[in-house]
Amino acid sequence: MIEKDGRSRVVIEHVQPQINSGRFPVKRTVGERLTVIADVFADGHDEVRAALLVKHEQDSDWQEIPMEFQGNDRWEASFTPEKRGIYEYTVQGWVDHLLTWQKGLKKKFEASQDVGVELLIGANWIEEAAERAPTHEAQTLRNWATQLRNESNQSAGVTFALSQEVTKLVEAYPDKKYASLYHRTLFMEAERQKALFSTWYEFFPRSASYEPGKHGTFKDCEQLLPRIAEMGFDTIYLPPIHPIGDSNRKGANNAVTAQPGEPGSPWAIGSKDGGHKSIHPELGNIDDFVSLVNKAKEFNIEVAIDVAFQCSPDHPYVKEHPQWFRWRPDGSVQYAENPPKKYQDVLPINFETEDWENLWKELKSVFEYWISKGVYIFRVDNPHTKSFIFWEWCIREVRRQHPDAIFLAEAFTRPRVMEQLAKIGFNQSYTYYTWRNTQFEIKQYMTELTKTDMREYYRPNFWPNTPDILPEMLQNGGESAHISRVVMAATLSSNYGLYGPVYEFGINTPVYAGKEEYLDSEKYEVKHWDWNRRTKIRDVMTRINRIRRENPALQTTWNIEFGETDNQQLLCYAKVDDYKSNKILVVVNLDPHHVQSGWIKVPVQYLNLSAGSTYTVNDLMTDTRYQWHHEWNYVELHPGVMPVHVFRIE
Repeated sequence: MIEKDGRSRVVIEHVQPQINSGRFPVKRTVGERLTVIADVFADGHDEVRAALLVKHEQDSDWQEIPMEFQGNDRWEASFTPEKRGIYEYTVQGWVDHLLTWQKGLKKKFEASQDVGVELLIGANWIEEAAERAPTHEAQTLRNWATQLRNESNQSAGVTFALSQEVTKLVEAYPDKKYASLYHRTLFMEAERQKALFSTWYEFFPRSASYEPGKHGTFKDCEQLLPRIAEMGFDTIYLPPIHPIGDSNRKGANNAVTAQPGEPGSPWAIGSKDGGHKSIHPELGNIDDFVSLVNKAKEFNIEVAIDVAFQCSPDHPYVKEHPQWFRWRPDGSVQYAENPPKKYQDVLPINFETEDWENLWKELKSVFEYWISKGVYIFRVDNPHTKSFIFWEWCIREVRRQHPDAIFLAEAFTRPRVMEQLAKIGFNQSYTYYTWRNTQFEIKQYMTELTKTDMREYYRPNFWPNTPDILPEMLQNGGESAHISRVVMAATLSSNYGLYGPVYEFGINTPVYAGKEEYLDSEKYEVKHWDWNRRTKIRDVMTRINRIRRENPALQTTWNIEFGETDNQQLLCYAKVDDYKSNKILVVVNLDPHHVQSGWIKVPVQYLNLSAGSTYTVNDLMTDTRYQWHHEWNYVELHPGVMPVHVFRIE
């Protein structure tokens, strides 16, 4: 059985980007260009043309974008989404008989051959094009066909037939009756700008009080908004704000038994006061929370909350839906474990329960509840320990009704697992940046994120620390490491965040040497912070966030180009905006203890500079200008003064 028209001779292969053969959509934000490439070719020597076809899910008509020939049968075209939602795209290819005729005509004429018949053939092709053109242009084409038939001077006829005027008009109405179409439709999701460019600040609401010894409230959080806005953050992320269980409550420094009055871990969610749709009573009530969300908007800040699908033994779900948990032969419920670690205060949810449909609906309703209270950004705790198929369904259903929703996957696990979470719908993802310290490690990791297929679906969010992670670099590197790590996070990735105020205060004492965890962790106790305290690290955070807002080159992750250095302790990279008008060059001293100097090779071609030119670089961290010459230039960075340069090339 012949399933297609045998006269369709064009082959279309290797269309990119596509994720898992089109199983998942590629990611973009509104205004962020998507470039599509494909191999398009046919048998023989006929000329081929190709087009990219694009359509928003709400539109009925396809937009056709001509593809540019890149050589070796490779074609390329780009489009920029103008509204949010799902776009469909595919590639079409066809034999262009008129272009084939034009090239053959030119060769024969240059070889001094008689082209009288070729001119008549061309007149026929042009006349056929007239059948596909609107009335006015159709008449013009018919007139041209007549002109070619009546032209007695072959030289004049060839000149006219190959003219730009004729070519342009005929190309507008190609013969596509035997066109080929790529065998599948691919998808791209266009999201709001914040999915690509965001600046997160995490703090514990219970430690927000200015009054020593007092549990913080949402009203106290409102008092912190001017401070957070001044530092330049546009997203505040709150660890779980729900009631905390009493059973097996953890004490200070993760002690198995809590002492009287100890608050427990916010991630042990659920008590007699409620579960995932309830507020911890000491923080306030739901009206207080909504007030915080609305007040934050006045500072152009969004509130993100932690969604951790796990339960304290006291969570209402345990009594109301015992089938959603695993029960052991002795009648006890299975708590969370990661041997040898035990989390007796937390019960994992059983996603293999026979009642999985009701479980899914209930968990989805958690997101819908908080969206109804004005929250559209969710940091999801340990999503890799929950069902992939659940997340794919849940995120799709939530974002179908609420396309502004953003899901950040907090998963530090195996690469394929983290990648799968991004593919199935998570808009942003935690990364391994926290542990990438050397020049080689950083360059290799950024290349993986930005120059491979990961760029199409994995949108990184760089965090130099979290409440769970105090990396060795911060433990040993002190103030200088805190400065260099936050500046790199903010300039390597367009999405970044940090856990404060311990970060700006430079707190870096681990539980013990070799342990990546804060001593006296805020996860297990209420802290009192001097929120008015200013530090050099805080000033740097404020400055780099302002630099990010003022320089479009730093508002995307994908545009990085590394420069060479003659010192492995120096890292150099450049970023430019789409218009090549905003040019940023970052140089970092990776050694937090010693002065490092050397020569860096500026990627002048990438920055659209002449290799022999003189240009001004303005260090935006210190507002100091230098005259540089050619490609290689000398730098010296003192960790005790400022371990980074963030140059704008002027």
